Amino acid sequence: MNLAVDAEALRQSALLAALLGAEPGPHARLAERGARRHRGLGAYRANAASIAERALVAAYPTLCALIGAEDFARLARALWQQAPPQRGDLAHWGHDLPAFIETQRDFDEWPYLADCARLDAAIRRCESAADAQLERDTLAWLAEHPSDVLRLRLLPSVQLLASAWPIAMLHVAHQREDDGGFAEVRAALAARRAESVVVARSGWRADVAVIDAPMFAWMQALQARCSLAEALQAAGGGFEFNAWLVQALQRGWLWKAELIPAPEEKEHDPDLA
Repeated sequence: MNLAVDAEALRQSALLAALLGAEPGPHARLAERGARRHRGLGAYRANAASIAERALVAAYPTLCALIGAEDFARLARALWQQAPPQRGDLAHWGHDLPAFIETQRDFDEWPYLADCARLDAAIRRCESAADAQLERDTLAWLAEHPSDVLRLRLLPSVQLLASAWPIAMLHVAHQREDDGGFAEVRAALAARRAESVVVARSGWRADVAVIDAPMFAWMQALQARCSLAEALQAAGGGFEFNAWLVQALQRGWLWKAELIPAPEEKEHDPDLA
């Protein structure tokens, strides 16, 4: 037993319980007394709402711009009560905010808010994903192997999102400091213009690109580890592979090509373990 680890776990448990106003158990109460001396839990408890708000503002900037600081603070407090953090690092809290928005009747007039939050979350995942580089040599396999034994892998940072609303337009409009583009956004909302997007890193910052339905279906199939033959079938007749490949290389979507293991080899495939 690692006493130092156990003591730290108890201390973190007590800290979280105090922040949420919960009544800790006997062991947690003991740890809480020490944590109060060193961490000032009373001050943390008094400022829990502002802690929650600050944790979410950085993660959901478009949503915050859309609904305003006051409503965003209220939403953060409501989420804090409904789905409190389960760990000490608040950077990992708030992933369920988009689904939570859909339960809030106050926002029924703006049905696109949840998907805007999902795009914010996709950008956050993209920017914090593990780094990887294009394995260009593997692309030679495209000319050497049939499509049913080959698959393409997107970079780990790539995120896909389809919405019934113009989420990319909303995102771009709320990154600007002026009001330019809002007339187009209002027209797109009125027309219920759907948008599918791919989020990928350009340097260390996320880039949001709008793609059409065949390309989205194709990239979804690639993320599902389908063979090229299966992905082409999912994309349908409107998909142009060569045009996509050029764009994927230019925008940094593509990671590598790889051979699909034979059935007897799949149990040794680290990606399927």
